[in-house]
Amino acid sequence: MKKILLIALLLSNYAFAQVKNGEQVPDIEFKQLLNSSLKTAKLSQFKGKIVFIEFWATWCSPCVAAMPHLQELQKKYKNQLQIITITAETDKRIKLFLKTRPSNLIFAIDTGYSIAKLFPHATIPHSVLVDADGKLIANTRPDEINEMVIEKLLRKETVALTDKVDNMSTDFIKDYFFASDTVKSRLMIQPEIKGGPGMSMRHSNSSVFAGRRLTMINLTLESMYRIAYGDFAYGRVIDQTGNEEKNKKEMFCLDIITNKKEDLLPTLKAELLKRFELQAKITLLLKPVYVLKVADYSKVDKLMVSDKLDKEGYGGGSGTFSGDAVVFADIADYLESFGIVNLPVVDETNTNKKFNIQMVYQPEQPETLTKALADLGLKLEKSERRIDMLTLYK
Repeated sequence: MKKILLIALLLSNYAFAQVKNGEQVPDIEFKQLLNSSLKTAKLSQFKGKIVFIEFWATWCSPCVAAMPHLQELQKKYKNQLQIITITAETDKRIKLFLKTRPSNLIFAIDTGYSIAKLFPHATIPHSVLVDADGKLIANTRPDEINEMVIEKLLRKETVALTDKVDNMSTDFIKDYFFASDTVKSRLMIQPEIKGGPGMSMRHSNSSVFAGRRLTMINLTLESMYRIAYGDFAYGRVIDQTGNEEKNKKEMFCLDIITNKKEDLLPTLKAELLKRFELQAKITLLLKPVYVLKVADYSKVDKLMVSDKLDKEGYGGGSGTFSGDAVVFADIADYLESFGIVNLPVVDETNTNKKFNIQMVYQPEQPETLTKALADLGLKLEKSERRIDMLTLYK
């Protein structure tokens, strides 16, 4: 089973006291700073300035998309505002990021989540705004903090921002969809869990529910249909409902258990079609694609062949792929499902050998992905193919 990280969960211990709006923020120590003349700093060193703390990660697309907005604010208010980004990633990763995306922001490394404990959150980006006197204005989102907000704070006026309050439960399945081992079949659908992450779980490690249970937390209808019809990637969906925006935003939670493994997805499909107006069908269409091919068989022959009989699945993110007993079709699936490339990917390597593969590249430099694939003896070619597309309609 592929391991797809939809939204980052901060799995740290939040035993420290949370700072509340209007309270004085402790003198936070930023122990490792990059892109700054300072190597370390304390919050008190920025007294007299508004401080904007941004929790983020390079693999978080909404976080990266917010960076230009932060840089514009920093540029305009360079003497009255200090923006400090905080990530749990390594300094090596951030240095690589900054090499291709120069910035005027300060970047802090906090691998132990020591600062995050003061401002608990389950999802990123997560923004913290502190006024010039060191008092907390709000935990919010980056788009909430704009020029109007900064101007009001500079005039010592009160600002009202939308608080970002995340659900800090560490076990959403147990808390919202508990099922005893004796449950044979059931279906539960609930509305969005406010502040919770978006995730799906197939319970593959459960001796009781493996293969016959599927839980989804805060997924859109489109996402649920994609899973139900065979894990269709985002780029393989055509929405003909006229409600595309709604289908991509409205979220639900669902837990389904069936008696037999083979009944799981057919039952899920039937229940979705019965309970919602949204209909779906699979259509074969000619589309632009990337084709994954073998470029150098001598390199493929040197890859480590796995001695495992069963595939454990692969893991990855933006910049990494790793798996034991994986086939090249898994790499094609990874490139498409994780949005590494902007087109569907078709595997035409014509091999089902199982390999132990570790692949690392620099997301900001596309040529490094090309090299990483070439090191495995593979290449991507643009072409056209007839592929299955999931069509949504009323």
